Amino acid sequence: MDNPILLKFVTVTIFSLMFAIGVNRSFQQLTSLFRKPELLLRSLLAVIVLVPLVVGLLLWVFDLSPAVATGLAVLAAAPGAPLTTKRTEMAGGDPTYSAGLQLTLALLAVVVTPLILHFFYTLFELATERVSPFEVARQVAQVTFLPVMIGLLIQRFAPRLAEVMGKPVRMLANVLFIVLFAVLIIFLVLSPDFRMMLNLGGLATAAIIIMVGSSLAIGHLLGGPSREQRSVLAIASIARNVGLALFIAELSEYGQSFIPTLLTYMILGALLAVPYSLWSRRQMT
Repeated sequence: MDNPILLKFVTVTIFSLMFAIGVNRSFQQLTSLFRKPELLLRSLLAVIVLVPLVVGLLLWVFDLSPAVATGLAVLAAAPGAPLTTKRTEMAGGDPTYSAGLQLTLALLAVVVTPLILHFFYTLFELATERVSPFEVARQVAQVTFLPVMIGLLIQRFAPRLAEVMGKPVRMLANVLFIVLFAVLIIFLVLSPDFRMMLNLGGLATAAIIIMVGSSLAIGHLLGGPSREQRSVLAIASIARNVGLALFIAELSEYGQSFIPTLLTYMILGALLAVPYSLWSRRQMT
């Protein structure tokens, strides 16, 4: 993950996806979740309470190395992945709810991430230093809020321009997302060093699979009667912010030790979500 071209491409792709949300969705749509308190509370319960509790249980039950335990703890503390909206679209989810939930989780991460990490610090031995709310806010603002705000400002002050560029920007973001996914798969297949780095062992892999499966189940069950909302919350529960987790790793002198856990979760989470997404979309047809 230290390839500068690949990292730049990841940054451009995420920026384009978030900019597409900002230029295509109104401020009222992006804040609509705050006008649905019951759905908001169930969403927050699933993503920032129950998923971290599942991870805490896994760390207590499984004899995991400090590096693997740290990776899972940091992922549990990092909600609001920038690619959540795109992934929920693949599962047939409600795009307005997805975009609103993603931005809400990103906003709350400023407070939630340090608090959840403090919970894990108290109970387990972690191979990372504490992270401040300011450091989290800076990373979230650059990756999530800046492109969305640019899109919303264009809508506000140049509505005709927003209308003209909305569809092309969305199409470009979709193409970049597909290309990025293909590039990552090719990189994984062709790089023996990368595959070796991801070989965490059976126990760690089992813990990650349980975390993914439990998160999907939690989100699906708490999503409510609407299939479109259930699929959104299920995907949002497993879509941890790997970018924020990698940023936390960079702040620690031991960060390199748990990066393989982050990448393994990202890959397994994406692969295991595919059957759920296909099943969920079929349920809506």
